[in-house]
Amino acid sequence: MSGRRVVLLGVDDTRALGRALGALLRAGDLVVLTGGLGAGKTTLTQGVGDGLAVRGPVTSPTFVIARVHPSVVGGPALVHVDAYRLGGALELDDLDLDASVDDSVTVVEWGHGLAEDLSEDRLEVVLAVDTATEERTATVTGFGGRWATTAADAGLAALGGVPC
Repeated sequence: MSGRRVVLLGVDDTRALGRALGALLRAGDLVVLTGGLGAGKTTLTQGVGDGLAVRGPVTSPTFVIARVHPSVVGGPALVHVDAYRLGGALELDDLDLDASVDDSVTVVEWGHGLAEDLSEDRLEVVLAVDTATEERTATVTGFGGRWATTAADAGLAALGGVPC
């Protein structure tokens, strides 16, 4: 398990972090996003979409639960899921994400405690806002063999921030 903690000075930094993550991601990767309302989960996913060069716009799938954004450059599609309204892991399972997870990059907002079983190899991104200082941070942690390699660790280090 390796990780980085990155300070985000605004929306542009959040989107830039997403673009940098998008450049690291490949088909089969799972990203689980955690953070309160307004923490930047969809903004980060927009950056991931930019980094993957998918057809957009990438918007919150809150009411449709999941959206698929195909690549415009022959890369993997982005499957963007908002698990906020789901009642549990069984409802997430009903989406049949495991059928597309190997061929796509799957990003699940509000996925903590629900989406981890989709893949042993995943990135967990926790977006936090300190209410006293309004400082925003992203903590990116890799789990599984995919993120234990030296190359993957170097990729996470390229995100900046400090190791955690």
